Formats: sequence, C-alpha cells, structure tokens
Amino acid sequence: MRDLGVGFGYLLRGQRWVARHGKSYGFGLLPGLITLVLYAAALVALGVYGEGFVTWATPFADDWTSPWSGLFRGFLTAVLFALALLLAVLTFTAVTLLMGQPFYENLSEKVDRDVSPDGTAPESGLPLWRELWISARDSLRILVRALVWAVLLFALGFVPFIGQTVVPVLGFFVTGFFLTEELVAVALQRRRVDLRARLALLRSRKTLVWGFGTPLGLAFLVPFVAVFLMPGAVAGATLMARDLLGEESGEGDADEDSDRASDEASEEQGATS
Repeated sequence: MRDLGVGFGYLLRGQRWVARHGKSYGFGLLPGLITLVLYAAALVALGVYGEGFVTWATPFADDWTSPWSGLFRGFLTAVLFALALLLAVLTFTAVTLLMGQPFYENLSEKVDRDVSPDGTAPESGLPLWRELWISARDSLRILVRALVWAVLLFALGFVPFIGQTVVPVLGFFVTGFFLTEELVAVALQRRRVDLRARLALLRSRKTLVWGFGTPLGLAFLVPFVAVFLMPGAVAGATLMARDLLGEESGEGDADEDSDRASDEASEEQGATS
C-alpha cells in the first residue's frame, strides 16, 4: 500500500517541477490546448448534428407511433453523445501526446537531465517520424485494450448493486492504469522499452501506477484541468519511469542542498544584521 502514496508523490513532484520551470510548462500547454479545441469542436458538431444523424440511421422508426419514435431516437442520441464523451476521455491523453511528441520529449529529457546524477538523458536515436509512428501504433493498441475494458465494465454496470458500487471504482483504476502507461511511455520509449515490456513493468508495480494515474484520471474529469496538468503529469511520469527501472535520481539531494544553502544564507544574513 505504500506504493499508492509514492505514486501520488510522483504526480505532485511532476507538478512541482514544471512550476519551477515556467518556460517548459508554457510550451507543454500548447498540445493540450490544441487538442482541447479540436475535441470541443467535434463534440459541439455532434450535439448539433447528432439527432439528425440518428434520424437518418433509423429509417425503420419513421412509421412508429408517437411517442415511441421520439423516445427511441432520443435515447440513441444520448447514448451516442455519452460514447463520444467516453471516447474523448480515453483518447485525449494519447492524442495530446501524439500531437505534442516533440514538446513532451523535450520536457521529459529536461527532467531526466535535471535529476540525473551525471546530468545526462537517455536518447532513442530514432528519427522523429519513426518515434511518431511507434507512439501512434502503441497508442492504438492501448486504446483497443481500454475499449475492451470499457465494454466489459459497461456490461457489468447492469448487475444490481455491483454495477452501482464496484464497477465505477474499477473503472477509475483501469483508467488510471492506461493513463499512466501513455504518460510513462514518453520516457520509456526513449529508453527503447517496447509496449509489452512497459505493460509488464507497470503490472509489477500496480499500486504505484494506481497511486499516480487514478487521482490524475479523476482530475481529468474536470473540464480544462487535463490541459493544465499534462506538462506536470509528463514530468512526474518521467520521474516514475526512473524508479521503475531502478535508475538513480539526484532530485532529492539537489532539493536538500538548495534548502540547506537557503537556510545558511538566512542565518548569515541574520548574524550580520
């Protein structure tokens, strides 16, 4: 259970890192803002034209007596919009990371250099187009896995009591796991860790992954929050990737040295005044 707190700690440390590096944070916001605008436009279009699409797709209901035709099509429109929202939540991180690959790669490398004892960061050595292809392919494979879980949980939602209590909790943990995989992939892909190895690595520390991804997934449910948390989430996932691989990190020492220097400066100033 200790790993739950450690995972949440990485999420906080990532947000703290970008707060100390304002320029990196500003660049990291751009992909999320672009993706948000695109998703918002798509959902608005669905809201405007969704009912017409459902009417066009269900010509067999034209001859139904009132109110059954309207109720049926209204239900299908609501289901269509709910599925679109679910798909938006599941794909937002993957699409944002894909669109912002150069931004987040750069941010992740800066985090690695900042906390690495020798000040270096691993590099994949692959051209950008190759990295984009691998990222898109792996994101699609993760999306398929996430959709399988979504369908399963949706079906279990009809089970009395369990569907209203256990299933929503399981849903948040599943979302947290896949969300973490997408974010950790930025740092692990640079280290040439493929998807299968990444999943095995994350499954070996599931409570650590849940501690990081589950509260982040809950926060992402709040409109616009995902955009502002993404840069820090990438930074925190990079720190967690180093932990998963057993790499040494000097961030804590650096912070302690900084605090110690600040304290000594304060004492010196107090002694001279």
